[in-house]
Amino acid sequence: MTTVVDGNQPPSQASQPPLAGAAPASLPAGLDVSVVVPTYHERENLPALINRIESVARVSRLDLELLIMDDNSQDGTEELIAQLNKPWVRLIVRKANRGLSPAVMDGLRAARHARVVVMDADLSHPPEAIPAMLAELERGQEFVVGSRYVAGGSTDAAWGFLRWLNSKVATLMARPLTSLRDPMAGFFALRRADAQNVHLNPVGYKIGLELLIKCGFTRVTEIPIHFTDRTLGQSKLNLKEQLRYIQHLRRLFLHKYPDRSHLIQFIVVGLCGLGVNLGVLTLLLAMKMGLRPAAATAIGVSMLFNFALNRRFTFSYARRGRISRQLPAFVLACSAGAVINYFVTIAVALRLPADMFAGEQLAAFLGVVAGTGSNYLFNRYIVFHKRHHRHG
Repeated sequence: MTTVVDGNQPPSQASQPPLAGAAPASLPAGLDVSVVVPTYHERENLPALINRIESVARVSRLDLELLIMDDNSQDGTEELIAQLNKPWVRLIVRKANRGLSPAVMDGLRAARHARVVVMDADLSHPPEAIPAMLAELERGQEFVVGSRYVAGGSTDAAWGFLRWLNSKVATLMARPLTSLRDPMAGFFALRRADAQNVHLNPVGYKIGLELLIKCGFTRVTEIPIHFTDRTLGQSKLNLKEQLRYIQHLRRLFLHKYPDRSHLIQFIVVGLCGLGVNLGVLTLLLAMKMGLRPAAATAIGVSMLFNFALNRRFTFSYARRGRISRQLPAFVLACSAGAVINYFVTIAVALRLPADMFAGEQLAAFLGVVAGTGSNYLFNRYIVFHKRHHRHG
């Protein structure tokens, strides 16, 4: 069930006098665009966001509508939109199937214009980048991403190492799906018609990655943006969403590579294990644990993590087998890779400059890569052999 709050018709911004600074030469006056913003408890951020989008629309002479897709926040958002009384702003209150990805999908269906820009409400995405994104669509691109990681892009200095590491590992996990530098971005533009008649079933919050893969876009580009950390409200990213991201990646890998599913899922789990390995190693080193015991502990924790995910996802047919037999077999099968992992980690770390940034993490990464091949062969053909689980 949804509730819609809006004016009669969104006005054409082309009819308003432009502010100082003309629209980009590549954008015709009156270009239409729907901006879709999923929200949940973002009342504090909306006034500034709406003002900035309105300024962009006037300067660039856009025929713009703003769709606030709110998941029934009951935080004053409805009263705010009614008080602002801007006919080009539409509030759709969603009371069923709530979540960021379903909200964006509903926004794509409700959009009145041919071009759609999706962005967050927390002011992390700069509305001022919208004209540049639309210009890329006009040049023939199918999917345009506002990127933190291309030349000219940046993030707030407030980002700590662990947050940077989490983002980079998540990006690395998606690398077999796309060559984009910032595939995790929630700031993107596309033509609404390109997303119609496409079966979408995203899990979690990475709807942009879902659209990119399921729509089969080939003309894709990124423009640099500065990603600003939120100052008001609370982030919706938590451990549950990160686990759902892994589930989402699995679905996308199976969609794109149906004939290589086991190997790809094993690699994805391995990349997840890499994130666990690096996170544990970083934490233990910060607690002043020595490199050798820290590296060994990190490998052990990531091994247990990998076993759980491989049994649940990669070799799901084996779930009826006994854990008491599979876990020791898994540990034994991975022991060779773990030994290789350990010695490569130590050997590389001892040869790197002592003051090198994230040197231990780089060494651990190379160790994981060195041990992955043997781990896959042993687990695919010995530990989780289909013959042993033909009834699973």
